[in-house]
Amino acid sequence: MLSLYLLLVVSFFSMSSFVSPSKSIVPNKERTDKAMELIKSATADGTGLSYKEIVGIVSAMKGDKISLRDKIVIKLTRKKLSTAIINAAGSSSDGKSQVTALLLCIFLGGLGIHRFYLGYTWQGIVQLLTLGGLGIWVLIDLVRIITGDLKPKDGEYGKTL
Repeated sequence: MLSLYLLLVVSFFSMSSFVSPSKSIVPNKERTDKAMELIKSATADGTGLSYKEIVGIVSAMKGDKISLRDKIVIKLTRKKLSTAIINAAGSSSDGKSQVTALLLCIFLGGLGIHRFYLGYTWQGIVQLLTLGGLGIWVLIDLVRIITGDLKPKDGEYGKTL
């Protein structure tokens, strides 16, 4: 059963590198503010986030409706995403967030946006041009971010999982 789940997750992430975005991939200040408002209102009661709340936050960041692939990933990882979003909203330290790097890798990994975020500009450009190494590089980065092996170029994460 576990191997089937892993095969399913790998399939979705490898397919994600072939999907091109229809809108701007970099969140602007308005989208970020809207997403932060949604996070604050959703985490005010201290309970976990629902599937609909997470979908709302992700679509606010993307500025458009999210794809079926993104919805499936959210469904499969809802509990961990909920915990990570609540922890990220509650902590206030300087530096890059491991949660943000993880979310960027999951949803925009094929474009190498997480590499730009972490300060690895040239690797981000190469990932953008190769579509994340046809998904393989994205999977490697995903595992490295989760394990904490892929850190920001300037040091440690300010916020961790």
